[in-house]
Amino acid sequence: MTARCFVFDAGPLAAAAVALSVLAGSASALAQGAAAAPASPAPEMSASVDPGAQKGTAGRAIDRVREAAKTAGDVFSRVPCSTPKSMKFEGSLPRIAKKLAAGEPVTIVAFGSSSTAGYGASSSAFSYPNRLADQLRRKYPDADISILNQGVGGEDGPQMIARLQKSVIDNNPDLVIWQLGTNTVVKGGNIEETAGIIEDGVKRLKETGADVVLVDPQYAPATMAKEADANKMVALIKKAGHAAKVGVFPRFKVMQEWHKDRALPMDQFVISDGLHMNDWGYACFAQLLGDTIIKTVGQVKAGVEVPSNVLTFRPM
Repeated sequence: MTARCFVFDAGPLAAAAVALSVLAGSASALAQGAAAAPASPAPEMSASVDPGAQKGTAGRAIDRVREAAKTAGDVFSRVPCSTPKSMKFEGSLPRIAKKLAAGEPVTIVAFGSSSTAGYGASSSAFSYPNRLADQLRRKYPDADISILNQGVGGEDGPQMIARLQKSVIDNNPDLVIWQLGTNTVVKGGNIEETAGIIEDGVKRLKETGADVVLVDPQYAPATMAKEADANKMVALIKKAGHAAKVGVFPRFKVMQEWHKDRALPMDQFVISDGLHMNDWGYACFAQLLGDTIIKTVGQVKAGVEVPSNVLTFRPM
């Protein structure tokens, strides 16, 4: 079966396509990309002209994408990604686990704002949904895995709930990863109303039979500038998730450990805007979530009874 991936592009489509080719080691695809680009007659060069200045637009673009792919491809060799010591990940994603274990097609919808869309990554290929897709497809090469990225920059709960039906439910997902809360904190929105939005949205999602994981805000300078509100939102999402008996991925706590316990400088995982993750941040986030899915599939294959309505990620 052939794996499919639907992507919300966070960067130029051409660059993303070339970046994917680079990671796959496809030199021919790069050459075709350069050949397809419109070319203008090369000006006559004199001894005083720098040959590098004569490189065409397509050539320079390919060089930039090669460098971006190299940077994104070796992120874990520079800073290893491991499960935070203070966190214990446990629970289950029964629907997607059982379908993967049975070799059935699965659909994952990543729902959220700019950090779901992949803002801050060097290419859309390096957003967390694409990283997650790559990890799952390597583990289950014969599986038909579709990942739909429904991240829209600048949105939060009220805007997301308005498009929940069209963006998520109509795609009949097996797993919904719902990231929210950050923009409400940063923009000074109504934190309390997020609880009602989660309750409404999760109820509708669970009626479809989908597994649900909520993702709380990122730990970054922009959110810590409003630390009280950030902590309030994190606690609210955790409480709402537990009340609805769905998963809560504690992105805030995970990133906090990167910085405080592992002593990683913020610029190792957050870009210069002080809010969005970089390639390493998205890749590690995706790997931790992917590891949990893979572990649950293993439990199903081993005959372990998987709870039908709970996934918890909680501090030890």
